[in-house]
Amino acid sequence: MRGVDVKQYFVGIDLGGTNMKIGLVHQNGNVIKDIEKPTLKEEGPDGVIRRMVRHTQDLAQEARVPWEEIGGVGVGLPGFLDIPGGVVKYLTNLGWRDVPIRDQLESAFGVPVKIDNDANVAALGEVWAGAGAGEQNVVLITLGTGVGGGIIAGGKLLHGARGIAGEIGHIPIDPDGVLCNCGRAGCLETIASATGMVRLVREAVEAGETSSLVLPLQNGTLSTKEIFAEAEKGDSLAKTTVERAVDALARAMAILSVVVNPSLFIIGGGVSKAGDALLKPLENHYRKQVQQNAGQGVRIELARLGNQAGFIGAAGLLARTRK
Repeated sequence: MRGVDVKQYFVGIDLGGTNMKIGLVHQNGNVIKDIEKPTLKEEGPDGVIRRMVRHTQDLAQEARVPWEEIGGVGVGLPGFLDIPGGVVKYLTNLGWRDVPIRDQLESAFGVPVKIDNDANVAALGEVWAGAGAGEQNVVLITLGTGVGGGIIAGGKLLHGARGIAGEIGHIPIDPDGVLCNCGRAGCLETIASATGMVRLVREAVEAGETSSLVLPLQNGTLSTKEIFAEAEKGDSLAKTTVERAVDALARAMAILSVVVNPSLFIIGGGVSKAGDALLKPLENHYRKQVQQNAGQGVRIELARLGNQAGFIGAAGLLARTRK
């Protein structure tokens, strides 16, 4: 390609339990081309990694970007990692243990590779090219099947001593609450996630409450979209469920405000599709609970990059650290 500066392109890979999303990203954060392919976790680590390599190389070829012009590959992974060592310690959804993924990918690609937690790279993506553009201190909270998070402090991802920083879903909110998958009771994830909200409805119905949500609950189709919609129509159980979830989330945000003092909270994940039906009560609950100085000037906004946040942020692991 004539007139193209060398190393102005980077690849980001967002590896999920069901699908992998791969994007070719310019050094300014713009997506050149992206694809989504099935993960096929039954092929095991070696098989999945081979497919990651093949799909990535095919993507560059389809975009007509010579591999020599790619400065590196970043990978977002859903689990516990040894980030400095480039090793997957344990990926729950894929069943991987002790996989030296960075070395394997660097050997295959011949370019630098960096790995990080999937929620961390989503946060980096939003700060680089999304809702947090230009901000230096941001907390991303993803509300989906669980609750994930990523923290940007001073413009850099916060990892902590063992890479656990940002596990917002496991902030203890209700010591008398139900048992979380992590083994502790009352984590934020048990209340504010999509799974948690459906559980709250189920428990109330089993206790005898009536609601328009009973039928979809019995059919196994109940979603947070329906819960928020019925809450806006005035359904008592739906309103109570939204209030409990939002209150728990606001409590966690108030704690984070006095710990890391962000200027912006970004809310993403499937539950965030409720839009203002989520943001308005969340804003109210947050203002009531946050310490006044810690909450001064703090904004709460919805994520903007959607499914692209992960691979954009993964590419940013290398593109944003260039000298």
